[in-house]
Amino acid sequence: MIRHCVFVKFRNDVGIGERKAIHADLEALRQLVDGMGAVHFSANVSPEPFARGFSDGFTIDFRDAAARDAYLVHEAHQRAGARLVAALEGGTDGLMVFDLDITKK
Repeated sequence: MIRHCVFVKFRNDVGIGERKAIHADLEALRQLVDGMGAVHFSANVSPEPFARGFSDGFTIDFRDAAARDAYLVHEAHQRAGARLVAALEGGTDGLMVFDLDITKK
């Protein structure tokens, strides 16, 4: 299983309504992308001082790398991703993506 981890720095003028709409766009992709599983969103709640300005994040679990790869090129993901990037400080500078292979061994 691949856990797709995304950390973001929303612009200060992006309200909770727009953030929820972005989350809904991403959650809706579960109906379109085979092998896309759980989606979790949250503000950063870590007490450690290492967030480097990243205020929010989400994870998406994929059955395997092929499902993740299908998600990446899906036109609905491209639209949702563009909406997300437009809401971030510095566009893609306000974005960090990290994928973990958490396949049980």
